[in-house]
Amino acid sequence: MLDINLLRNNLKELQFNLKRRGFNLDQKKFEKLDTERKKYQIESESLQEKSNTLAREIAQEKNQDHKDQKLQEAKKISAEIKKLKSNLDSSIKRLNDFLLEIPNLLADDVPEGNTEENNLVLYEKGNIPKFNFEIKDHQELGELFNGINFEESVTIAKSRFVVFRREIAKLHRALIQYMLDTHVNEGYEEIYVPYLVNVDSLKGTGQLPKFEEDLFKISNEEMYLIPTAEVPVSNIYRNKILNSDELPIRYVAHTPCFRSEAGSYGKDTKGIIRQHQFDKVELVKFVHPEDSDDELENLTADAERILINLNLPYRKVILCSGDTGFASSKTYDLEVWFPSQKTYREISSCSNFGDFQSRRMKIRIKQSKNNILCHTLNGSGLAVGRTLAAILENYQTEKGSIIVPDVLIDYMDGTKELNLSR
Repeated sequence: MLDINLLRNNLKELQFNLKRRGFNLDQKKFEKLDTERKKYQIESESLQEKSNTLAREIAQEKNQDHKDQKLQEAKKISAEIKKLKSNLDSSIKRLNDFLLEIPNLLADDVPEGNTEENNLVLYEKGNIPKFNFEIKDHQELGELFNGINFEESVTIAKSRFVVFRREIAKLHRALIQYMLDTHVNEGYEEIYVPYLVNVDSLKGTGQLPKFEEDLFKISNEEMYLIPTAEVPVSNIYRNKILNSDELPIRYVAHTPCFRSEAGSYGKDTKGIIRQHQFDKVELVKFVHPEDSDDELENLTADAERILINLNLPYRKVILCSGDTGFASSKTYDLEVWFPSQKTYREISSCSNFGDFQSRRMKIRIKQSKNNILCHTLNGSGLAVGRTLAAILENYQTEKGSIIVPDVLIDYMDGTKELNLSR
């Protein structure tokens, strides 16, 4: 959520920034809602002051007839105050609902553009493998020896779910453990969190109210399956004040993630690139405002290290203004190479949210005078399923086996090659 004072005092500048995203702020609606809220607040405070004065007069009144008259007047004022406060609460809710629909402001160095085609490639790393045989995609490789099974998942649930078996299931587990161990060694604290969250948690990180159609809701209560560990981890400090010397706070969490993928039907339907349920190892930071730019670079480097150690070719891009997420002020995407598609695909998004989320969640840093809002950041370190798919494709051999990356051999109990076709 944006600081409402920016709308009141720097509206033109704010409108220009939001327009870079393609978001048009309704100035007239904001002014109407803010004026209405102010009107009810002034009237309510004025009447409350009148009520307080009348109460003092009643307490001092000796004449019973006069006291009775004032009591009647006080009763009438009390009813008017109740009505005004109800109107004030409704007007505040309408104003807050309006503010919740406004995306974050973009950082100055975010490139201009409307779609992902305008994202700026910063660099590419790693060697793209060259094959002297006809390669298979990760689905074909995984289906050898029934390592990836989509038919079973449709029977159990529906399409866009998957069942992993044997070596593939073990490789998936090994990747999770390797990522967690690596990030813990980098100074992140491992944390285990609920997979169900309430409405306030999703409002806090920006998924609600705007993206409700992308979520899986529990039918019998106001709870949702998490779309990412960012939601429960970030809300740990909701409504809390952090000590300055505690920062930066860095967490790493492994969770499954659940997304309805509304509006994406027909896109990336083959394989495990876009699933309703997938696993991620997530990195979350709470930092001082003046440190958040540097912390974004550090967080992205931590996610990159997994790709470097796995020896997977990848590139780093900065998202353009039109492709940057609703709550983010700046986002780097890491994209890994998929030989079967001859292209790079996103495997991690690392974002700086500034104080956008902490204002919603009321996460503050204790200061000697006025407490300030902290900055929050998060990124995938990495998306496990996509990492698995990238390994299958980049490490495949002509005979249909998969070479295990060196850093995973110990996690695979010494196995150096997966013979999926045997």
